[in-house]
Amino acid sequence: MTQAMVNRISNGISTELLINTTPTETRVALVEHGMLQEVHIERRSRRGIVGNIYRGKVTRVLPGMQAAFVDIGQERAAFLHASDIVPHTECVDVAEAKQFRGEDIASLVRQGQDIVVQVVKDPLGTKGARLTTDITLPSRYLVFMPDSAHVGVSQRVEDSRERDRLKSIVGQFVDSDGGFIIRTAADSASEIELAHDAAFLRRIWRKVQERSKRPATSKKNPVSLLYEEPSLPLRIVRDLAVCTLDRVQVDSETEFNELKEFVAEFTPELSAGLELYRGKAPIFDLFDVENEIQRALQRKVELKSGGYLIIDQTEAMTTIDINTGAFVGHRNLEETIFNTNQEATQAIARQLRLRNLGGIIIIDFIDMVSEDHKQRVLHGLELALAQDRVKTSISGLSQLGLVEMTRKRTRESLEHVLCGECPSCRGTGQLKTAETVCNEIFREIMRVNKAYEVDEFVVYVAPQVEQLLAGDEAHSLAELEVFLGKRVRLKPEPLYSQDKFDVVMM
Repeated sequence: MTQAMVNRISNGISTELLINTTPTETRVALVEHGMLQEVHIERRSRRGIVGNIYRGKVTRVLPGMQAAFVDIGQERAAFLHASDIVPHTECVDVAEAKQFRGEDIASLVRQGQDIVVQVVKDPLGTKGARLTTDITLPSRYLVFMPDSAHVGVSQRVEDSRERDRLKSIVGQFVDSDGGFIIRTAADSASEIELAHDAAFLRRIWRKVQERSKRPATSKKNPVSLLYEEPSLPLRIVRDLAVCTLDRVQVDSETEFNELKEFVAEFTPELSAGLELYRGKAPIFDLFDVENEIQRALQRKVELKSGGYLIIDQTEAMTTIDINTGAFVGHRNLEETIFNTNQEATQAIARQLRLRNLGGIIIIDFIDMVSEDHKQRVLHGLELALAQDRVKTSISGLSQLGLVEMTRKRTRESLEHVLCGECPSCRGTGQLKTAETVCNEIFREIMRVNKAYEVDEFVVYVAPQVEQLLAGDEAHSLAELEVFLGKRVRLKPEPLYSQDKFDVVMM
């Protein structure tokens, strides 16, 4: 940690946002106590659409899946499940809403129907966006719920008197248009601030309703965007206000001015902490953010003790394996294992946030004998995950000694945003060895020789394979030439991957 970082922390700056903006991309880094915890990336060419509200068109109804596909103007049709369809009527009774959600999809929507939906999950991999008709509009203190007279309070507001106070104030703003959920950031908020938020959200909802009633621009394309979430920096500042941000640094004057207006209206207490970064070094060089992002793309995560994690992300789930590595401990094996597992809980919680890993997560802790140790490690993992703003759920230890957990997935992981499929291994993470390729070449030459009349062969191969064939495998190649009675010439191709080759007949 540099002296500048130490000075920031000693001066009471524990939570910072660093915002890096270029013409094509915006990146936001959340740094807590001098350590990178979250990275958010938004590219101009493909902005996230979570929170956007569309007037879409039902293109297909699938009774067997209790779902429908909806065209919202994206590359892939979006997915709407029957359980995510709620009535936009005067019905606000919870029991009645549950009964409605149990209805058959065919009775809820029909093919060709126009429908107002909100995106709850960005497209992930080959899957389209996930939709709901249960519209919600967030602001700093409140979340507006159209067609609901309900008032809810975030569970993180623990003081019962404060909960009652907030509920009493916000209850005054509820009418037939909708109700509210009170966010954690509203703790200690004044009635004026809450009223301002409520009025702001109602104005937005009225605009959405007006736009939804406008005629489509064309009969062939009835899809229209009714509401778009603010840009990434504005969303992050709005949603992270609960974290009591100490400082926000922005390296773009344009972005800084937009944030300045937003902060003045919605989070005025943050105005003093908003700064335009004018340093000579890139802003992401602070707190070693750039290098931390690169390390977050690696499978192996080193622990301070000498142990390490291996993180593998697949289509179905993410697996995390813990190993003692070079850590030998000071007492006995059981203590060494326990200490490694305890240290791993903190690293795992951080990596889940940093890499934005979601869905099913399987953690293979090092086997522990003591039941007390097992429970303490589980408790340590729960405490570490308590800092995560994304909902997590731990199922405990399975019969195989694995910890099964889930983390809500709403956007693509850091790896999926920054990386693509490897053209050599095609996403497997494995590449055939040069020796394996040599044997495949020998078999291909034998196959071609039997099928065709050939005078000689020319084999185009990667340089590393050519070196092996001309070196350790030269004797095998010579034996093949003697056996066939034909010459085999090698031609190295620098652009070939290790497992690629071509056998040409001459």
